[in-house]
Order: sequence, then C-alpha cells, then structure tokens
Amino acid sequence: MVPYSAPTRRDPGGVGNRGWGWQDRLVSVGRFAPSPTGTLHIGNLRTALAAWLFARSTGSHFLLRFEDLDDATARPEHEASQVRDLETLGLDWDGEVVRQSDRLDIYRDALADLQRRGLTYRCWCSRREIREAASAPHGELVGAAPGHYPGTCHDLTSAEVAEKEASNRPAALRIRAEAVEISITDRLHGVVTRTVDDFVLRRGDGTPAYNLVVVVDDADQGIEEVVRADDLLLSSPRHALLQDMLGLPRPALAHVPLVLAPSGERLAKRDGAVTLSERLDLGDAPERVVAAFAHSLGLLGDTGPVNEITPQALISGFDAGVIDLKPWKLNPRQIDEPW
Repeated sequence: MVPYSAPTRRDPGGVGNRGWGWQDRLVSVGRFAPSPTGTLHIGNLRTALAAWLFARSTGSHFLLRFEDLDDATARPEHEASQVRDLETLGLDWDGEVVRQSDRLDIYRDALADLQRRGLTYRCWCSRREIREAASAPHGELVGAAPGHYPGTCHDLTSAEVAEKEASNRPAALRIRAEAVEISITDRLHGVVTRTVDDFVLRRGDGTPAYNLVVVVDDADQGIEEVVRADDLLLSSPRHALLQDMLGLPRPALAHVPLVLAPSGERLAKRDGAVTLSERLDLGDAPERVVAAFAHSLGLLGDTGPVNEITPQALISGFDAGVIDLKPWKLNPRQIDEPW
C-alpha cells in the first residue's frame, strides 16, 4: 500500500478553517467507511469497489475508516473480517486505518464550536414521541427526509427546560437547522433538494451522532469525493448544511444503487450466500465476484461475458457515467449458486 502523508495543518480556529487542514491537500482523496458491526455483505463490498474505482481511476488516494462508535455492536473481530474481505477482493488503501473511537476530541471541538455560536439545543424527546409528533396534523415538515424531527424541543421556555432537566431523562443535542432548504449535486443523481430538519448531533448517552462525525471526519481527512450507497442520498443535504455551518468544503458526491434481496427488500445476511466467505465456499473466485459487481454496475458494457476480472483491470476503462442507477436485485439462483 502507498504510504499516506497527512497535510500540514495551519491557522487553527480560523474562519472557514477550524484547524482541520483541508486547504493544504495536494492530492484528492476518496474513502470507504464501514461500521465494524458484522461481516460485510456483497452490497457493502460492491459499494467499496465503486468507491475504490472512483478514486483510483483519477489517481486519488483511497482511505479506510471504521465508524466504530457504537460500543454495543462494534467489535475488533468484525473489523479484522472486513479488512480481510477487502484485501481478498484486491482493494487496497493508503496509510493507516482510521477509527472514529480514536477521534473523539475533534468531534467535541466541532460541537463546542456550534454550541458557542448558538446553533444547537437540547432535546429530551423519545423516538416514540418523535414518531407521534411527526404523524400528528401539521407535524409533517414538507420536503424533509423520512423520519425527520418535528421541532418539539426547539423553543422550550426556561420553565419547560427546568422541568425536563428535573426528569433526569438524558438529553440529545440537535442542530438549529431552522427548516432551511438545501440543495446538493450528486454525480449520478443530479441536483437533490431537501428541507433539513433539526437532526441529532450528539445522542442522549453522549455519543457523537453519525451526521456529525461523518462530516468532521471527511473534512479532517481531506476527503474530496464521497462515494456511498444511495440509501444515504437524502442525508446529504443535512451534511451540506453542517459543512456550511462549520466552514468546511462540500466534497463531491456519488451515491451508487443498493443490492436488493430476491424479495425486493434490502439485502440481509438471512437471505443466503451474501458474504464473501459464503461466495467463496460456493466456488466463486474473488475475481468472479468482482466481475459480477462490475456487470451489475454496468461497467463492462457490451464486452460480452467476463467470468473473472480484478479491480486493477477495471481502472483504465472506468466511466462513472455508465453506472446503472437501478438497484441490483438478486434472484434466488444468484443467491444460492456459484456465479
């Protein structure tokens, strides 16, 4: 793997540069950032291949980051398994693996910055209360992503805050988005516009939330292109708002389609041979798995059947413009038989 050198950081705390060094980046950077909560399934690995090709086809660095803040499910053995699967497929990365659990200080710094500027507030709502409020008459935030927060704790009086504090229920920390409309441009999907709700920045147990840490991590690592599955497309306006608030650059975006089970639902381990080790046990070589991924993404065009191919062999002809935006829906044969 090519050694990766972090950029020099300068002007810590400056406006538009919170000391995270993104202005000094000389080489563009992509990344893959799984959660080590289990074995990667073929949908995860297909997204990893796409992200790797976006980066390597332009001579960019490619980083591996583990989103391991969930103490209940993140395990070192899962991380080791995921690293092994990526290596088996032939995907490499630059520099050391980064773990979010080692980076809590920079998340606290970002939160402190937002709090200091009055851009956050505490929220005591349970998930059930949020669902009920959002489904009530006039509770819907037009144009927001599904599962949005209706703003229940946004304007609590001092007396109401005191009452919440006396309940000893832990409070989450939310951003003051003020129902702003944000547009992002995705390389595959074009312009996407959403009304951004007051999403969580820090959970009630004190853990920094995904929407905060992914933005801070991408800026700190100089990520200039984010390639991930399209189930996160509607979260991107949230990230863009937070990037703007923190004075951070918006990376380029590309959201690739999901892999679906024969039922049409999201792929799950229970659906059959959906992990790399299970595919290998069926007799598929790693190169055959890569070829199946490439075919499903539309990357092999009219070249005819390609039984096996390496990721490296896909680099020179990679064209993001040909990616098939339809989900890859597996049929029962593709689940239970060799490819």
